[in-house]
Amino acid sequence: MSAFKGLKPILYGGREVWPLIEGGKGVAATNHASSGAWAAAGGIGTVSAVNADSYDATGKIIPQIYEQLTRKERHEQLIRYAIDGAVEQVRRAYDLASGKGAININVLWEMGGAQPILEAVLEKTRGLVAGVTCGAGMPYKLSEIAARYGVNYLPIVSSGRAFRALWKRAYHKVPELLGAVVYEDPWLAGGHNGLSNAEDPKKPEDPYPRVKGLRDVMRAEGVADTVPIVMAGGVWYLREWENWIDNPELGSIAFQFGTRPLLTEESPIPQAWKDHLRTLDPGDVLLHRFSPTGFYSSAVRNPFLRSLEERSERQIPYSKVMAGEHTVQLDVGVKGKNFWVTPADRDRARTWFGAGFTHALRTPDDTVVFVTTAEREEIQQDQKDCMGCLSHCGFSSWKDHDDYTTGRLADPRSFCIQKTLQDIAHGGPIDENLMFAGHSAYRFKQDPFYSNNFTPTVKQLVDRILTGD
Repeated sequence: MSAFKGLKPILYGGREVWPLIEGGKGVAATNHASSGAWAAAGGIGTVSAVNADSYDATGKIIPQIYEQLTRKERHEQLIRYAIDGAVEQVRRAYDLASGKGAININVLWEMGGAQPILEAVLEKTRGLVAGVTCGAGMPYKLSEIAARYGVNYLPIVSSGRAFRALWKRAYHKVPELLGAVVYEDPWLAGGHNGLSNAEDPKKPEDPYPRVKGLRDVMRAEGVADTVPIVMAGGVWYLREWENWIDNPELGSIAFQFGTRPLLTEESPIPQAWKDHLRTLDPGDVLLHRFSPTGFYSSAVRNPFLRSLEERSERQIPYSKVMAGEHTVQLDVGVKGKNFWVTPADRDRARTWFGAGFTHALRTPDDTVVFVTTAEREEIQQDQKDCMGCLSHCGFSSWKDHDDYTTGRLADPRSFCIQKTLQDIAHGGPIDENLMFAGHSAYRFKQDPFYSNNFTPTVKQLVDRILTGD
């Protein structure tokens, strides 16, 4: 079929594909069914290799259960689950693609065991994976691993500066396998976002100059204009990006769709999540800092996220000795007398205590947050159950190497991300879990394509996108 405004196929993985990429959404939100169908429609499907599902002999999903006693043993089990699941998903996606499009895998560099997982998956899927997209951190080793297995690598960055650092330190040694550079807009994309300390989460910047800046860096480093920059975050209708297509200033551009493929027949997310996407209004997706990764991330502002906001609001700083304005001792929620606070904060704490928030939990920042008994028990249990899903976890103080601890106090303002993402992806309550989405998710409600509760197949969605809508 002909495409919108002369959008042309690109050469990728040895064949022509549409420059349309399915975003590889973390824990089980993108799987073989959605990715295989996206590739079969002529695009680049992306299997999430982050704690992907495996299946038993009857085809049922194998629950990921951790009965080991130590965190380190649970972490080793997590790595086994991750490898088995990703390999299974890649094989199934490749079969579904039937020789069309291409299959990528997506990993988070900050996930626990990222390197052994990625190496084992590529070893066991030789010839099936065209490329690896990787972000959430600075994946310097990505090019070296890609070279070992003969696949493309597609770093995910949010600025030209980040790409320059990766290129100068490592990627310049493997220029021929740089498949594309994914520009993930920190204000528009769903999931974890690469906002730097220099950027204001409340002041979104226009992506065009940022992407042009990224291309300028790539050109300065000798990267050909034929290596695409993938615009990720906020992409809905191609007609809204008309001036990006075939634009000599930008070079080759591809487009990544993360949020729109959530609402398709093949999308593996539960029906309740799909239904909720149709109800969202502008502003219903929140850019927040509660993630145990330490990164900003974007998710639907549901009761789960609101409870984290409220928990952080029930927070006061303290000193261990009387100092400055900290002239009174905290007399509720804590054991011991070495919590000195301001008189106003003591009054607030007494009010919270009277409202049932009877436990003050210490944070790594010399503050305490007030929680109910049930919240305290859940936080402590989740911290005990940690299976090391991140390379560094703020919530449990785990790190996946050396002495296995970050050396910082576990942070009760955060949450167990593995537990909540596994739960929501497998039918758990959508109000009690983290629900990732990009900031354009409100458009499901406005886009006539989805009216009368219509849910497209992936093929219907890709065909629609190619018309400009």
